[in-house]
Amino acid sequence: MSVPPAQSPPTLGALLRGLRSREGWTLKEMSARIGIPVSTLSKIEHDRLTLTYDKLQQLGQRLGMRMSELFAEGEEDTAQPVTARRSLGDITRSVRVETPNYDYHYLCTELRRKRMVPVLTTIRAHSSEQFGELVRHSGEEFLYVLSGRVVVHTEFYDPVTLEPGQALYIDSSMGHAYLAAEDCEQAEVLAVMSSQEEELMQSLLTIHEEQRLGTGAVNENGPTDAKPRRGKAGR
Repeated sequence: MSVPPAQSPPTLGALLRGLRSREGWTLKEMSARIGIPVSTLSKIEHDRLTLTYDKLQQLGQRLGMRMSELFAEGEEDTAQPVTARRSLGDITRSVRVETPNYDYHYLCTELRRKRMVPVLTTIRAHSSEQFGELVRHSGEEFLYVLSGRVVVHTEFYDPVTLEPGQALYIDSSMGHAYLAAEDCEQAEVLAVMSSQEEELMQSLLTIHEEQRLGTGAVNENGPTDAKPRRGKAGR
């Protein structure tokens, strides 16, 4: 008789994600409850950071839970429900966010807590000095060049230039920057960000706002267009 392989114990990140899912909390809500910054909590949930035993005790105290309750595994769902979510979008119904480096148009924004965030982006920055610090966030992303030429700078690789029709897939937690090549005024790309973080779009908007405030740039329509121009509340 064959013996099934032993399952690996869940990581701290998986346990916290499960707890947050059971309670129906967003990252921001859980951050406020336990006193851990959203960025730090996101790293813990994605197993890029852990906590000492003392910190785990403090975490349990703030949640009003014993350590045994904190590490209790919830029952696994045997079937994934069909959500039947769908969104038809175009640029006129997008959420526009302008920063010194980019002009973003977030698509299909009426769907909440989606794991993929599609964005049409116009790239204006031409140099690393103009761009500033490399960007990092949770998950992975796909980039497809629509027009112009894009120079991609990443933390662990030499810069690479993409022509129209070429694509790139990267780990978003690796520092990265997209620049327009010097021989073109600007470039346009389609980017799709993906993450287990349910509030990924809000995290990206927070990064944009930090960039805007850090450079002192001002969007003539305000820092962000907070709502889609059209569309119903997402499912």
